[in-house]
Amino acid sequence: MISSSTELPSFESPISFTPTATSVPIPPSPLIPAPLSSSEHMGSSGSDSPPEMMHHSQLTSTPSSPADFVEHSATSVTSTSSSPPNGGHETNDNNNGLSSPSPPPSPFAAQSQTPTGSPSSTESHSLNPTSASSTSTHIAVDEPPPVPALPVPQNTHQMQTRGKNHISKPNKKYGLSALLQNKDWEPRTVNQALKHKLWRGSMSDEYDAQIRHRTWDLVPPSPDMNIIDNKWIFRLKYQPCGSIDKYKSRLVAKGFTQQPGLDYFETFSPVIKATTIRVVLDVAASCDWPLRQIDINNAFLQGSLKEEVYMRQPPGFVDPDRPTHVCRLKKPIYCTIIFSLLVSKTLLQIQHSLCCRKDPPWFTYWSTLTTLWSREMTQLLLKQFYRTWLLVSLKYMGELSYFLGIEVIRTSHGLHLNQRKYILDLLNKMQMQDAKPIATPMATEPKLVMSGEKHSNPSEYRTLVGSLQYLAFTRPDIAYAVNKLSQFMHSPTSDHWQAAKRVLRYLTGTPTHGLFFSKSNPLSLHAYSDADWAGDTDNYVSTNGYIVYLGKHAVSWSAKKQKGVARSSTEAEYRSVANTASEVVWICSLLHELGVQQHTAPPIYCGATYLCANPVFHSRMKHLALDYHFIRDLVQSRQLRVSHVSTYDQLADTLAKPLGRARFTLLRDKIGVTKGP
Repeated sequence: MISSSTELPSFESPISFTPTATSVPIPPSPLIPAPLSSSEHMGSSGSDSPPEMMHHSQLTSTPSSPADFVEHSATSVTSTSSSPPNGGHETNDNNNGLSSPSPPPSPFAAQSQTPTGSPSSTESHSLNPTSASSTSTHIAVDEPPPVPALPVPQNTHQMQTRGKNHISKPNKKYGLSALLQNKDWEPRTVNQALKHKLWRGSMSDEYDAQIRHRTWDLVPPSPDMNIIDNKWIFRLKYQPCGSIDKYKSRLVAKGFTQQPGLDYFETFSPVIKATTIRVVLDVAASCDWPLRQIDINNAFLQGSLKEEVYMRQPPGFVDPDRPTHVCRLKKPIYCTIIFSLLVSKTLLQIQHSLCCRKDPPWFTYWSTLTTLWSREMTQLLLKQFYRTWLLVSLKYMGELSYFLGIEVIRTSHGLHLNQRKYILDLLNKMQMQDAKPIATPMATEPKLVMSGEKHSNPSEYRTLVGSLQYLAFTRPDIAYAVNKLSQFMHSPTSDHWQAAKRVLRYLTGTPTHGLFFSKSNPLSLHAYSDADWAGDTDNYVSTNGYIVYLGKHAVSWSAKKQKGVARSSTEAEYRSVANTASEVVWICSLLHELGVQQHTAPPIYCGATYLCANPVFHSRMKHLALDYHFIRDLVQSRQLRVSHVSTYDQLADTLAKPLGRARFTLLRDKIGVTKGP
C-alpha cells in the first residue's frame, strides 16, 4: 500500500518533455486503469477487487476526471512493473515542435522533471482530456530516457596511431604488493627497496662494506664545502641460464656535481677495449690456456682519496645522532671522478708485487678480473691480494663462462662467444620476441636519409640503438646497420625506427649466433679493407669498412663514415687502408705483449694497391699526404704489405654497405659468425 506521504524516487534527465500539439494519442497502459466514475471507484475498494489492481484502487487520493487522473498519476503513482529498457521512447525536436509516436511511457518521467507540488509541475500539463493524452506520451516507461549521444571526435592527425589501426594494448597496472612479490622486479626508489626483504639485505651489505672499509667520516657541514649527492642503484645479476644470481645494491655518488680544481684534478679512466678482449680470448683458445674469473667485491673502495670530497649521508642510513653531518670521503666510491684511476693503480701495484712483466696475463673490466693462469696460479694471485690488502673481498668464480653479458661456451674444439640472453632480453623489452625473422639486418633500398616524419619517441630509438651497439661486440654482421642507425640519434624519423626494428627481426632468427675461436689456430694477422665511395645520400661522405683476422678468426672490425668528402674512389679506398693499417699496427703491439710474434708482414687486402706499394706522388694526391706517407713508411719498413683482392672475395664488403640476402649470407659465414652449440 502506497500512501500519499510516501516520497517517490526522483530521476534526473537532461531531456525536456514539453507536450506538443501533434502528439498521437496512445492506448492506456495495462497497469494504469481507465478513468472510473466516483461510484465505480468507491466500489472497487472492496475485498473482491483483483489483486493486480489493488495498488491502483487503494490510493489515498483519487482523481475526479480523466485530466486529473493523468496529472495525479504523473506526480503520485509508482508502478510495480517494467517495460523493455529504452524501448519506444519518443524523441522531441525542440526546433520544429514535432513528435513521433512511441509505446506508453511510465508515470515516473513527469516526477523526474520537477519536484512534486512545484508550480512548474502543474503548469506543464493541460487540464482537458485532449491535452492529457498528449502529455502522457512524453512520460518514460520505466527509466529515464537516454542522454543524446554527443558526436564522437574523429582523429584526423597524420600519425599512424593504435586507435586508427584498432589496436588496443592497455598497460598492465600492478599494486606495490604485487611488485614486491615479483623476484625479477628492480626497485626504483629507496622506499620500495626497503619494503623488500632481499633488497633490504642487499642494501645493508653494501652499507656495511662502506663502514668496514672506513670509506668516510662524518663531519659537520660548512658553507665552503661542495657537498655532492648520492643515490642507490638496484640491479639483478643473472646467470647464463637466466636465473637470478644475486641482488645487487650499489651506493653511487653524483660525481657530475664535483668541481674541477676543488674536489678533483685528474679525470683519466682506463677501460679495456673490446678488441683486446677478443684477441686475448682468441690467443687463449688457440693455445688452450685456462681462463679463470675473479670478482672483486667493492673494488673501488681499495684506493686512497687525497682530495677533499664531501657527500651527503646515504638515504635510508642516516645517522640518528648526527643527522645533519656530511660524509668526508676517505676512499672513492662509485661514480666519483677519479675512482677508476685509483683502482687501476691498485691493480698495477699487485702486478709489481707478483714480479710480473710490464703487461700481466689478465684483463679487468670494472670489478671483474679474468686471468690466463691455471687454477694454482690464480689461487696464488688471490693470496697476494689478501696479503697486500687485508680488507679486499674476492670471490673465485671458476672457469670463465659469463661476463659483461657475453656467454662463453668452451668445448673440445674451442670457445664460442654469443650474447643470446642479452638478445632475448632486448627482444622481450621491445615486444619483438614473436616477430617474423628476416634474412638481412638492413634493406638495400631505399637508403636511409635525414628527412622524413619525425619519430614520436626519440628516447626509445636511442635506447634501442645503444643496445644494438653493445650487441656488435660479438656480431660483426650487424656492425654496418648499427653504425648507419647511429647517425640519426639526434633526430630519428619513422623510417629510422622501422629500420631499427628490422635489425631486431634479424636477431630474432639468429639469437645464438656469435664468434667461434677454434684450437690450433695460426696466430697470423691479415686484414680486409673496403670503402663505399659517396655512399651517404645526405652529404656524399664515403664509408670505411675493415675487418682484421687473427688466423681464421675475426678479432676487430669497423664500419665508420670518413671525416671529409672523397673526390674519387681511389681517395676513399686510400683513406680506408690508412685506418686499417693503424688498427693492424696496434694489434701487432698487443700480440707482442702477449708473447705472440708476427714473423711476416701482415697483409691488407684492398683495391688501392698501386699508390700503397709504389712510391708515386704528384700534385693531384697532395691532399692525401698524411695517409700516403703513413702507409708508405709502413710498407717500406715491412711492417705490413698491401695486396689486391677481387670484389667477390672482399670480406669487408658487408661493413661498407648493405647487401642482398645471398651475398650477405655468404660473407657472414666467411667472416666467422656461426650458430652456437
